[in-house]
This record gives sequence, C-alpha cells and structure tokens, in this order.
Amino acid sequence: MNPDLTGNNNRVIAIDGPAASGKSSVSERLSRHLGFLHVNSGIMYRALAWSVLRSGIHAEDARAVIRHLGEIQMDCGISGDKATLTVDGIDPGSELKSSEVNAGVSAVSQVAEVRDVLVAKQREYLDVADIVMEGRDIGSVVFPDTPYKFFIDASIEIRALRRSKEGIVDNLAARDAIDSNRAVSPLVAADDAVVIDTSDMTLEQVLAEILDHLHQSGFNQLNEK
Repeated sequence: MNPDLTGNNNRVIAIDGPAASGKSSVSERLSRHLGFLHVNSGIMYRALAWSVLRSGIHAEDARAVIRHLGEIQMDCGISGDKATLTVDGIDPGSELKSSEVNAGVSAVSQVAEVRDVLVAKQREYLDVADIVMEGRDIGSVVFPDTPYKFFIDASIEIRALRRSKEGIVDNLAARDAIDSNRAVSPLVAADDAVVIDTSDMTLEQVLAEILDHLHQSGFNQLNEK
C-alpha cells in the first residue's frame, strides 16, 4: 500500500463488480472471516440519490445534485464491523433499495463533483481500520495501490434472477451501460484485479477462491502488522 495515500499500516481489499454479481454477499462474508470493517461504497451514492429524489430533484439534474450535496450532512460512521451512514441524521434503511433509488443512482453517480466528495469519505475509513470495501471503482480509483483487488462478475441472466429473488426491480442492462460508459470512474476491472465469475459458484466457493488468491499474494505475512 502506498503510504502517501493511507499514512498508516491498515490494509484494504477492493471488491468491485456490477449490480447483483454477488460482491456484497462475498464482501460481508470476507470481512467477517478476516475481522475487517465492511464498507459498501454504493450505499453513499444510494443515500445521496435517495435524498435528491426525496427533495424533488431530478437525478439527471447534475447542477441541482451538486448543490444539494453541499446542503446536506452525510455522516459516515462505524457500528460493530459495518460502516454506517446517515443523511441529516436519518438512516434511509431499506429505502435505499427502492425502485426509485435503483433508477436514479447511476445518474447521480456520474457527477464528477459527487464522486470527488464521496471518494474522499471512502478513503477516510482506512485511517481507522483494515477494510473490505465494495463498489465499482474501488480498485481502479479509490484505492488503486492496494495489491488486493477482485472483480466479481456473473452473467446478466443470473444477476437478473438474483435481483428478482430479492424482490428488487432493476434494469441491469441499462445500469451496466451507464456505469461502464460514464466519463468519470467507470465500472471496470482494474488491470491487476482477479476476475471471478460467480454465475455457477456458491458463496462459499467464491470466498474460498478469494482467500486462496490472498494467501498466494503473501497476505498471511502482511497480516501481521
């Protein structure tokens, strides 16, 4: 890890991938296995989208989104082994998975000024703990110097099936197109990321593969800070 970026000996494992690829499930399981803090960076963008829509602002109105971000208080904290987030003292909870937020989060995430602010908040977590952070640009933008990068993927058919089982309505193809083609921090596997297709894998198999790659990279030795 680049000491100029972190300023400490804490480590970060970056888990990137598209929606419903399985990255959240494996990130949570991995963080528990290692005793690391789990940070879902997507929650930050969803929380902003939730607040924007709640205020009657169109998610595609970039100027209004930027102005709104400057007017609200987003507090990032820690509860147990998970990162927490409130907007003006409110925890949006399950509303972050609403169809409205699903439809608006990609537009909000495209705004460069939004990403600058939220990436800075994401990096602050490494000041206090070892972390497993999931998102779409963790290995490529947020922590490009971490040697522990994974890109979790699955076929769009499998991902759609997973979404439907969760009761979530989401146009995955449209979200993929927006996230992959945005000018700022697009969804992409970092050149040195380990790509894992979870289409035909169980959660336990994915976890085992990640742990195997970590061990091969010398993670056991580095784990002794």
